[in-house]
Amino acid sequence: MADLKSSFEQASKDIQALPERPDNDTLLRLYALYKQGSDGDVSGDKPGFFDFVGTAKYEAWAKLKGTSQDEAQKKYVDLVKKLTA
Repeated sequence: MADLKSSFEQASKDIQALPERPDNDTLLRLYALYKQGSDGDVSGDKPGFFDFVGTAKYEAWAKLKGTSQDEAQKKYVDLVKKLTA
């Protein structure tokens, strides 16, 4: 468990150092996995209709509802490894 947590934290640092920005779908996936892995299921109110970015982030995170934090952290670490390889 502690090993996964440290890998998750390291991956969140590694993603900051990418030489180029991933596409929007990948960014949303990273965001959703990170939020699910760190905070658990989606919480709070859905952003307003005209907050397109906020709504996209909220919906991407909401799709992971029910995914365990450990599973989300593992998927996040795996995705970051693919992007940094």
